Amino acid sequence: MESGYDSVYGHWLSNPECFWAEAAEAVHWFKKWDRVLDASRPPFYRWFSGGSLNSCYNALDLHVETGRADQPALIYDSAVTNSTKVITYRVLLNEVARFAGVLLLHGVRKGDRVIIYMPMVPEAVIAMLACARIGAIHSVVFGGFAANELATRINDARPKVIVSASCCVEVNRVVPYKPLLDQAIELAIAKPAACIILQRPQEQASMTRGRDFDWAQEMAQAKPADCVPVAATDPLYILYTSGTTGLPKGVVRDNGGHLVALKWSMKNVYGVEPGEVFWAASDLGWAVGHSYIVYGPLFHGNTTVLYEGKPVGTPDPGAFWRVISEHDVKVLFTAPTAFRAIKREDPNGEYIRRYDLSRFRMLFLAGERCDPDTLLWAGRQLGVPVIDNWWQTETGWPVGANCAGLGLLPIKPGSCTKPVPGYDVRVLGEDGQEIPFGQIGNIAIKLPLPPGCLPTLWNNDAGYKESYMSTYPGYYQTADAGFKDEDGYLWIMSRTDDIINVAGHRLSTGALEEVLASHTDVAECAVVGAADELKGEIPLGLIVLKTGVGRPHEVITAELIRMVREKIGPVASFKVAAIVKRLPKTRSGKIVRGTIKKIADGLEYRIPPTIDDPAILNEITADLAALGYPRK
Repeated sequence: MESGYDSVYGHWLSNPECFWAEAAEAVHWFKKWDRVLDASRPPFYRWFSGGSLNSCYNALDLHVETGRADQPALIYDSAVTNSTKVITYRVLLNEVARFAGVLLLHGVRKGDRVIIYMPMVPEAVIAMLACARIGAIHSVVFGGFAANELATRINDARPKVIVSASCCVEVNRVVPYKPLLDQAIELAIAKPAACIILQRPQEQASMTRGRDFDWAQEMAQAKPADCVPVAATDPLYILYTSGTTGLPKGVVRDNGGHLVALKWSMKNVYGVEPGEVFWAASDLGWAVGHSYIVYGPLFHGNTTVLYEGKPVGTPDPGAFWRVISEHDVKVLFTAPTAFRAIKREDPNGEYIRRYDLSRFRMLFLAGERCDPDTLLWAGRQLGVPVIDNWWQTETGWPVGANCAGLGLLPIKPGSCTKPVPGYDVRVLGEDGQEIPFGQIGNIAIKLPLPPGCLPTLWNNDAGYKESYMSTYPGYYQTADAGFKDEDGYLWIMSRTDDIINVAGHRLSTGALEEVLASHTDVAECAVVGAADELKGEIPLGLIVLKTGVGRPHEVITAELIRMVREKIGPVASFKVAAIVKRLPKTRSGKIVRGTIKKIADGLEYRIPPTIDDPAILNEITADLAALGYPRK
């Protein structure tokens, strides 16, 4: 089919406010906006100011009122508990309204924060939508984070209530959540007034009298709550992402722009129609989970899949294909990491052919750069278009994609195709000027950012400007590097800061180094993201010991690995730490992490002109070689 991309992108570019006003007509407003774009205080642009609406109403009530009450809204498929549950729009609305009543009973009101620290269960979705229903601001924290990481988020968000569960269920073990929550609250300065705990059958959590309340008991006595109109510019949620300082940044998402952008993206980017089954195989704790497990599909009247399991091992590499076949999934969105794992276990696609995928239409990959080999393998095995799309926690929806709803453009493996309407993407040199096609530079987006992107950081306007707007005035700095080719296709190649991407999870090397440096035997350390065939990148730690330490190196490195697991969490995948004599530095004392990474990845590198002693690079090369780097 011929693509309409150029005409739609051109329409947006010629009149952005008209474009987004037309898109906004597709959602329900209690009061229309006064201004489509309020540009009175750059770089703090606000969309649909003066308008009021409710995100939960658009996700649930509207569909119940217009004929979708008995359509499945949510399919919960748990491969780890061997259970499936189908929840219609009517039932989901009733559950959400009742839990909103629970929150009201515990004093939660419009503008209050609620932290949600839960596994991949329907109650997590119910809690998110219940917050939206009464105008509370939710902050979902990924369940893999350790207690001190949760505590930092509690201190920043200052939640009135925390919603959690007794445990999560992994492939071969049960992980208790309540001890982590208790420890986090003990560490936190800000204390919640109450915790609502979902008791799962696999683990019963101990309860703190007067603070902890049982989910089922609270639901039994609560009255359903109605939707509360909120301003389009009011926050819907806070989602924490790693900062270069090691402290989390609270990305804010507003109600109005978020709703308009996500609803528009479901049809135009992902090419799905209301009523179809859409599956984002991600976690609710990440931006993909917020945007495309919960809000986007429900805004659009789709059936969304909530999957509790892994791409392999629950029970085999056919897990994804079973879900697609059983639930008639039309479009799957997941991370390249998942497909690298499947490819490793089932290189010939034997498990794929065990299932009926005849109605499966398209695969989208995002979270980290998709290597061409994985994209081509998936396309050959599935016989459907495989679309790489690029975006960030901060943007909330794709910046670059092959927009299926506008007609697919030719696919170039390794490229995310072209900027999505709404984004004016430029490739800039260090001087802030655009650079020629084919040359790698800094990827930046000309302001204003479109609806759905972060308007600021939580309680940190200065940090917003410093983190994203200070490098190139008038532009949002993505901290990604890449280029545009002669056809205008975007190629995202790497990060430009010290955030590493482990299976789609962004982690700060500074936070990892802080843990390593706290060990009594460690003098200094450096962490870089080394290329990994499965996870994209994994953290690689280089450690310099204090003089006189005589303990066995393998004992020390085992302690360091355990410390990172305890303080950051298993999500860091920190498994490789090497003791070295010294670290390569510039004369000013800066560790040349970029050069270390290139050595680990087997890439050509230029000796930094300011390096203190070039001979040290040979030492580091030998140390990494002893660890098996570069890995071919």
